[in-house]
Amino acid sequence: MEMDSLPNGTAASPGPTLGPAPTAAGPPPSSKLSHLADSLKLEHQFLRVPFEYYKKTIRANHRVVEKEISAVINGVSEAADKNDMSSDDAVNHLSSLVSRLQGLKRKLEEGSKTEHLQAQRCRARLDHLESADVESLSEWNNTRVNRILVDYMLRMSYYDTAVKLAESRNIQDLVDIDVFQEAKKVIEALQNKDVGPALAWCAENKSRLKKSKSKFEFQLRLQEFIELVRAENNFIAITYARKYLAPWGTTHMKELQRVFVTVAYKSTTECATYKVLFEPKQWDYLVDQFKQEFCKLYGMTLEPLLNIYLQAGLSALKTPYCYDDDCTKEDPLSQEGFRKLALPLPYSKQHHSKLVCYITKELMDTENPPQVLPNGYVYSSKALEEMARKNDGKITCPRTGFICNYTDLVKAYIS
Repeated sequence: MEMDSLPNGTAASPGPTLGPAPTAAGPPPSSKLSHLADSLKLEHQFLRVPFEYYKKTIRANHRVVEKEISAVINGVSEAADKNDMSSDDAVNHLSSLVSRLQGLKRKLEEGSKTEHLQAQRCRARLDHLESADVESLSEWNNTRVNRILVDYMLRMSYYDTAVKLAESRNIQDLVDIDVFQEAKKVIEALQNKDVGPALAWCAENKSRLKKSKSKFEFQLRLQEFIELVRAENNFIAITYARKYLAPWGTTHMKELQRVFVTVAYKSTTECATYKVLFEPKQWDYLVDQFKQEFCKLYGMTLEPLLNIYLQAGLSALKTPYCYDDDCTKEDPLSQEGFRKLALPLPYSKQHHSKLVCYITKELMDTENPPQVLPNGYVYSSKALEEMARKNDGKITCPRTGFICNYTDLVKAYIS
């Protein structure tokens, strides 16, 4: 937003000018500065996600290096301990170690490029936040709206649409498409009733999930056991339980006992306690649980940012009247989608009452003052004048059917 510059002197004064008139720009309004500061406070996730992804890549590369170096050192030690190794065997053994080191070098080069790109992304986001100022606030807010829309699309699994929007607005470095692509593989596998990718994800993030006391891996193991029981592979199911479920016995014994009973009841049971374990909705539950764990891992909000921003606005509009059947259509909360979003929100605190006409649903104020009928009901002047014009000066109360003349009305004053 450009600020109008003020001339330093009188524009109409005669005489030659020695140079361009100096200008003085006034300070930006304090309200805009406050709005900008509040906007930046909401950008925690914007920086946290790429940073967590960056750290995860570094840890993964570090594990690869440790594994490969350890294997090479063990290989050298084995070769050194063998006194009867022929020269050909020694050459072949050393060649395999060299090949392994060359493979490690290629992995490190690829890992270094990935780390560099992710570091650039973190830098790009810092630069984006630093570029926010009062003068370019409108453009900066437009970019933020696009980021929020991309975030919502990714969470709702509209990946292709999210990618196209990010590319069209040139904000690829400001959104987390690659992070959500990782989640996409796990979600699609769970929707196809395959826990393999989800278990691999748990193994990859085992330490952090353990620190947060996550039960997600346990729930996956239970579901895999249930699927074995469904297929009537009871012997394999019992072997699986001994290997993968027994370690959870100290902390989840009641849940294990309930699941183990399914071996006797089978998938055709009508017992409600065990029948629910075989229902398809258990897979939907796993998808929802994975999304929650995924968001926690990367420091994301559990709700989409779009929902959070909409709820912030709706919290200022929500009143008991919004849920009435005759709520005005101009009110966003007259729509079912917004009502659902606002359901957990408290009613807004209104310091001043607002009078809305029962007939027109329009606000009654000084330009459209309220008028009182002899029976005590109040309607707007606009509605009553229209009614009197159509009915030869007669007014009919829409609530009680009471009829009176327009001249019988009394004007009310809002204090």
